[in-house]
Amino acid sequence: MSTQFAEPAGQDDGQVCHIEYLAEVSGLSTDEIEDLVSIGLIAPADDAVRPPAFGLCCVLTVKTARRLRDDFQLDRHGVALALTLVQQIRELRAELKALQARLG
Repeated sequence: MSTQFAEPAGQDDGQVCHIEYLAEVSGLSTDEIEDLVSIGLIAPADDAVRPPAFGLCCVLTVKTARRLRDDFQLDRHGVALALTLVQQIRELRAELKALQARLG
């Protein structure tokens, strides 16, 4: 499978990738990635672009999803729950770091 990149439509100059690339680098199937999209854990960079293109930040999410699935033998619902919790932890850590920086 070849790496497929595209330029995002109507967004900044950052690169995006197609679902096949996400599947290639993560080890997930395109159906599993579509599940992540349907539950809102990743989203295409622009809903109007077909085929959908995803920001490269989604690479980390799909790789994490595959590790969670494989390491803990989780089904799609377990992966979704675990990913949601991982994302919340990352956001809370970032908020804590910003607060600590403001306090000195």
